[in-house]
Amino acid sequence: MSEPTTLAQRIDAEFAAAERKIKELQKQHIEHHQQRQQRQEKLEQVLEAHRDVWRSRLEILANRFADRVKVTPHIVPSRRQATFEVESELAHVVLKFSVAADSELENVVFTYDLDILPIFMKFESHREVQFPLEKIDEEALGRWLDDCIMSFVQAYTAMYENSHYLKDHLVEDPVARVRFPRFAAGAKLEVGGKTIYFISEETRQQYEQKPKN
Repeated sequence: MSEPTTLAQRIDAEFAAAERKIKELQKQHIEHHQQRQQRQEKLEQVLEAHRDVWRSRLEILANRFADRVKVTPHIVPSRRQATFEVESELAHVVLKFSVAADSELENVVFTYDLDILPIFMKFESHREVQFPLEKIDEEALGRWLDDCIMSFVQAYTAMYENSHYLKDHLVEDPVARVRFPRFAAGAKLEVGGKTIYFISEETRQQYEQKPKN
């Protein structure tokens, strides 16, 4: 039979070992938290250092769409995002560019997301590219952004050539007898509370010069 004193010592040893493990885990968690804070600070520095790469390109995109787009920036710790809501007669169009760190704050991930509703055609809705936190390749990032922006522009312009998007927007020139999207009209005329669309100013003038019965 074991001596009571020996048993007590063994129990105390187990408690002491468990306490050492708890303290070691606490130490590891504190170190991990401190390291994440350091990487978080580094991330903010990196994003600030490279912001002109995406900022200049997104400004060009916004300027090209002028009053047809609403841009909403959103900045929170470890994430930055720009949302473009593009006005279109044909669909609801939302484009998002975002940059954030991965779960371990070791890499920076840039993402591109495009939503066009309703969906009547194929288009690239998502892209992403990743760089190590300590080494963002500005040239590669710039090329990636250029490609994303052009992919969006191509999808946007393709809507205006797609019969499914255009079907509710077609009108007919009463002189030329051709059908075309009303937003592409070269001229229009209000007659009796109704709008008549023309493919050009010339056909509008011809319509007005026709004898009225």
